[in-house]
Amino acid sequence: MSCFLCIDTATAVCSVVLTQNDKVLSIKESTEEKAHASNLGIFVEQVLNEAAISVNQLDAVAVSKGPGSYTGLRIGVSTAKGLCYGADIPLISVETLQIMSHGMCREALKTFTNNFSADSALFCPMIDARRMEVYTALFDFTNQKINETTAMIVKEDSFDSILQNAQVVFAGNGADKCRAMLTHKNALFLDNYIHSALYMINIVQQAYHKSKFENLAYFEPYYLKDFIVTTPKRKVL
Repeated sequence: MSCFLCIDTATAVCSVVLTQNDKVLSIKESTEEKAHASNLGIFVEQVLNEAAISVNQLDAVAVSKGPGSYTGLRIGVSTAKGLCYGADIPLISVETLQIMSHGMCREALKTFTNNFSADSALFCPMIDARRMEVYTALFDFTNQKINETTAMIVKEDSFDSILQNAQVVFAGNGADKCRAMLTHKNALFLDNYIHSALYMINIVQQAYHKSKFENLAYFEPYYLKDFIVTTPKRKVL
């Protein structure tokens, strides 16, 4: 039996899930702003205590690697690496957009009941990256990525050629700000999608059985863009 601790702090949601095989043993989540640093350690301790499982009993720790919030990614990855170092267990990383796509597919099947062709639809998770820019990629129904992850400035015609031939499901905080521009009949928006580490579980199980582990010494979050530090225009000292 495989026991995994799944951590996702790449978005506005701080999510921790403890799972054994296909069963969720415990879950803790919060959408409190700028609270990942204070919540994550507590959530990890709580899910382990509720299931009466120690870190040494885990088979692996999995973490959402990005793209996403720079600070959130640093918090999640550093915590996951620390747990793995201390217990001498493997680290598994999963791209955040792939986690979102997996969850979107599950939610779309429950939400779009009329004239929705799930097996031919595409899934476009979007993470807000300031102004009209989003981190995004396209996935098919089997959760396979069909284009490269990119930082895209969304325009009215950004998905025209794709929407002419397929239904595209959009979700995430980046999709919310693009809704007004993407008005094609094949553009579908998931209003009920809430990001969660729950959507990591199947992906993590597959990675574990294929021994797709990260090198703890060298693994870093997938930022996609460099973190830019700005200086204030007015000097206060």
